[in-house]
Amino acid sequence: MIPSQRHLFDIPDDIAYFNCAYMGPLLKAARAAGHTGVDRKSLPWTVSPVDFFTESEKARSLFAELIGATANDVAIIPSASYGLAVAARNIPLKAGQKILLLEDQFPSNVYCWQQRAHDSGAEIVTVSTPADHDWTSAVLNAIDENVALAALPHNHWTDGALLDLVAIGEKLRAQGAKLVLDVTQSLGAMPLDLARVKPDFMIAAVYKWLLGPYSLGFMYVAPEHQNGNPLEYNWLNRKGSEDFAGLVDYVDDYQDGARRFDMGERANFALMPVAVAALEQILDWGVANIQGTLTQKTRDIAARCERLGLTSLPDERRAGHFLGLRQTDGLPKNLLETLLKENIYLSVRGSSLRVTPHLFNNESDSDRLLMALENIL
Repeated sequence: MIPSQRHLFDIPDDIAYFNCAYMGPLLKAARAAGHTGVDRKSLPWTVSPVDFFTESEKARSLFAELIGATANDVAIIPSASYGLAVAARNIPLKAGQKILLLEDQFPSNVYCWQQRAHDSGAEIVTVSTPADHDWTSAVLNAIDENVALAALPHNHWTDGALLDLVAIGEKLRAQGAKLVLDVTQSLGAMPLDLARVKPDFMIAAVYKWLLGPYSLGFMYVAPEHQNGNPLEYNWLNRKGSEDFAGLVDYVDDYQDGARRFDMGERANFALMPVAVAALEQILDWGVANIQGTLTQKTRDIAARCERLGLTSLPDERRAGHFLGLRQTDGLPKNLLETLLKENIYLSVRGSSLRVTPHLFNNESDSDRLLMALENIL
């Protein structure tokens, strides 16, 4: 168990923030790094050509370390939707094939597949929410010889319902199908065994559980897809772009590995230092330690909420950093507004009151949340 790390964040004592699945706060160190980056951009004569590569490569390497890959396997992207569009462009589909999605899946991992299905003649198959919330069995039962790919999360964004990606990945590979993951709502807070899951593409925006800035993310690309087609054609991802004087000597070759998929202006001098600081801290804590700590936090809150008539998924069916609370007759319509008056921050997604804490939360936060819920319900 990691003790409360509130001292590393700028969160006042009277704020109970249980909304990391909405947006994670920046660490004080990450904010300071961002300020330094902005200051550097105001003095452009201090920015040398090598600076267009060094910090982005450091961020790439830290992300690779986090997921157990190599830097060559990682592309730098501006958003989850960008990375998913890259995946959609590079996975072949044909008429009659199926694309598996989850019901109520986050739209960034839906729209690109709807377009690809339209263009290719493939069919979208939406796996309905199972009554017992056993998404793993539901997805496994939907995989047949016509499935070309499944585009999935590690846990559902509304209530944290968990998917066994190892089992799903194995069955997909046995059918010759591909696996595309959007792990924005899990990576950094929940371990993922890349070597066993073996996704073809895996995307994560960093502004939630990776505690990074908005408009930045990373994408893992399996080696067999690293010669694919990027979305854009920028100069930084071309071979030899370190030589500014030679940029007019146009080349067809790309930088090594997944770098060909990098977004333009990846060297963002304000955002990249923020991501580096955040990734360094997450690696220092250890993702397994983060998950263990947050699992205990949500388990304790769930047990106390059960006495108020609020139910949640059992531990084995949900991600430990996520808690979706439901009430038989539905949640009060003014629930969030009432909690907000008490400086308690959560989200409602679907039918769930979504409680998503992080290491900055302490026992006082939990007590305030339970007291407020008791008064409301």
